[in-house]
Amino acid sequence: MRAGPIAIIVALLLILAAAFAYAYSGLTIPGEPMPREGWIALALGVVFSLIVGIGLMTLLFYSSRRGYDEPSHFNTDERPD
Repeated sequence: MRAGPIAIIVALLLILAAAFAYAYSGLTIPGEPMPREGWIALALGVVFSLIVGIGLMTLLFYSSRRGYDEPSHFNTDERPD
């Protein structure tokens, strides 16, 4: 391997290690529990995200099965008289 791909892999591994360190420090530092409003906002965000994701996937499969994703075909042989 050349130096370019190795440098990219090392940089990505460093970013991953930093993300793990940040997540670990955030989970182990004691603090106040999340208030009830925070849990409600979290639940609404999850439900809304699921509704949007499921709706978009449903539209994707619907349009694929109905042929809306096919390219249009033009007949150039027919000319109006």
